[in-house]
Amino acid sequence: MNMPNQPDSLILRVTGHFLLPLLIMFSLFLLLRGHNEPGGGFIGGLVASAAIALHLFFTDVQSARRLIWLDPRDLLGWGLTIAIASGVIAMFSGLPFLSALWTELSVPMFGMLKIGTPLMFDIGVYLVVIGTVLNILLSLAEAEDA
Repeated sequence: MNMPNQPDSLILRVTGHFLLPLLIMFSLFLLLRGHNEPGGGFIGGLVASAAIALHLFFTDVQSARRLIWLDPRDLLGWGLTIAIASGVIAMFSGLPFLSALWTELSVPMFGMLKIGTPLMFDIGVYLVVIGTVLNILLSLAEAEDA
């Protein structure tokens, strides 16, 4: 017996459970390659939001909220804080706001990784996009249920 808001489509429920982790991994891939190639925080955040929206289609609002752990407004705030902090770091180094700073880390099995403030900025944008889109989607879904 289905919950009142769950779809009757078995295909949607089964494929949704398989697609959710794949879409989240793809969004992280887009996020991490964004500062060197096309992609980045914005498109990665949109893909992650679409994955959670898909989850919302075959479950309910409470299940989607449990999936993201935090309130979408908190994600938005943390994202803004991280994005602004990535620009302020350069100012402490005597460079203009949002100048790129890079460091290399030696990671076992991966070798040398270049990590910089552009990645930090992209992570902030990623969280802002997820927070904004999910705040809108979950608010609309809750209004529909009321």
